[in-house]
Amino acid sequence: MNPAAKRRQQSSQPVGSCTQLNYHIVFATKYRRPTITKTIQERLYEYIGGTLRAKRSELIEIGGVSDHIHILARLSPLLAVSDVVRDVKANSSKWMNELEEVRDTFEWQKGYGAFTVSYSQIETVSDYIRNQEEHHKTLTFRDEYIAFLKRHGIEFRMEYLFEDEHHG
Repeated sequence: MNPAAKRRQQSSQPVGSCTQLNYHIVFATKYRRPTITKTIQERLYEYIGGTLRAKRSELIEIGGVSDHIHILARLSPLLAVSDVVRDVKANSSKWMNELEEVRDTFEWQKGYGAFTVSYSQIETVSDYIRNQEEHHKTLTFRDEYIAFLKRHGIEFRMEYLFEDEHHG
């Protein structure tokens, strides 16, 4: 097989395969610390979009507040969701820690939530993500995240759901 044909085979799905794999991905900063400031928020979102593009995926919408983000993305069928999220979190936290305006070490929480989104619901989920500032005037991330898990029928144990900072 010539090199060009090999690259095409590695970068696309099999001939005749059609996919629309949309995910609503949610994760928080470590201990839900409010470390995503307004001054870096847009650049962080752009960086995450670039990471997704490098993974042959497409950022549809991104938003959040100081302690968490929501990503709506169309992911490549060739990659596992967990691998994409791992790379987004690792690359973006490394990038954040290289910024002068980030004074403390920046980290994401260990886990994440990923929920499939049907094509017909993309605009609804996009609107939800765009309105995070307003939404979180009355709802904490913790309550929002638990509601997502329940709505999607995901079983969980509260003691493993969130990382909490322990003092002493």
